[in-house]
Amino acid sequence: MIKRSAQPVTLAQGEARNILLAAQGLAQPPRRAARRRDVLAAIRRMAALQVDTINVIARSPYLVLWSRLGDYDPAWLDGLLAEGQVFEYWAHALCFLPREDYPLYRRAMLDSPRGWNDARDWLSDHHELAAHVLGRIRREGGRRSADFETEQKRSGQWWHWKDEKTALECLFITGELMIARRQAFQRVYDLRERVRPDWEDGPEAANVPDCETVRLAQTLRAVEALGVAHASWVPDYFRHPKTGSAQRLEALAAEGLVRRAQIEGLPGPAYLSRRADLKTPATTTTLLSPFDPVVWDRQRARELFNFDYTIEVYTPAAKRRFGYFTLPILHRGALVARLDPKAHRAQGVFEARSLALEPGVKATETLAVELAAALHGLAAWHGTPEVRLGRVTPARLGRDLRAGLKALA
Repeated sequence: MIKRSAQPVTLAQGEARNILLAAQGLAQPPRRAARRRDVLAAIRRMAALQVDTINVIARSPYLVLWSRLGDYDPAWLDGLLAEGQVFEYWAHALCFLPREDYPLYRRAMLDSPRGWNDARDWLSDHHELAAHVLGRIRREGGRRSADFETEQKRSGQWWHWKDEKTALECLFITGELMIARRQAFQRVYDLRERVRPDWEDGPEAANVPDCETVRLAQTLRAVEALGVAHASWVPDYFRHPKTGSAQRLEALAAEGLVRRAQIEGLPGPAYLSRRADLKTPATTTTLLSPFDPVVWDRQRARELFNFDYTIEVYTPAAKRRFGYFTLPILHRGALVARLDPKAHRAQGVFEARSLALEPGVKATETLAVELAAALHGLAAWHGTPEVRLGRVTPARLGRDLRAGLKALA
């Protein structure tokens, strides 16, 4: 814990990277086998675990947890959702969130900020359908979108969904429905009062914090999740407007809840969490999801890690530089390479179609040994234990990686 002080702390960029990785649970490899409670602890440290359905290898939330915990049972995350220890809602994007943060997001459900007023408008325009969907869930229990069979499709801003799916999503956005669990990763919607029977808004929503209280609390959570944050990085963590962010950070600093800092090479103020770990060196070598908090803010990745990263899922194949779903590779406090993977589950094969070091990164023996262990570990956890390496740049790293993987097989 740091002491309250008016004097800013000056940090070298390497120190700032170590602090951020320690806050995210990525500074050092796990010292013991993962336990179920570690999943919830990891989500609380990150404050938000982004959901994404792309399934080139493990879906993103499971991969983000693997990067921190190593070998663990993905069913643990599913169980936490079903038990109500985490819930789903829109934060940085659609995320798994700690149960105790529900009041902060309840305000968003009631007020529909961030452009979600379209959901209320849609429900008003389709009130009979919405009432039908709610009535069926009330009678029958949690339902998936697939349980509402229809041939009808609609065009427009709601991703060409059928109207029943749109109704489910709008009712979810406005808080009438919550996600009770996932079934083969399909969302099961149920009534809020059944998912959170303990929660009452109170008269005139007296139990729900106001918008400014929410933003101040989430500003603090963003700094704590990052360990140290340049002021310009903070709004993106929960996708807040930039307006007012600087004032909130200064208010937190004035109260001693964060400490003012300066990151060398980055003009402007930064802020250090009271919980920041200033001593633990970053020694982890692992692979990251494109939606990992460490890299989801592309500006922060460039400024702090000198890593210019774009996920190329939405880039036409002919224009891709690195691959469809490239994974950043973290090695001892630096983002050193990218991997283009593909899991062939039926064959038990983890294919590394290409792997390229970043400019200026040396293909050391330490990197090869630790990266081979990370690839072997990810492949084994995923149930595709045979690792096949494609093109590796530089070639020397490829030779050393193949030797390392052969020794681990």
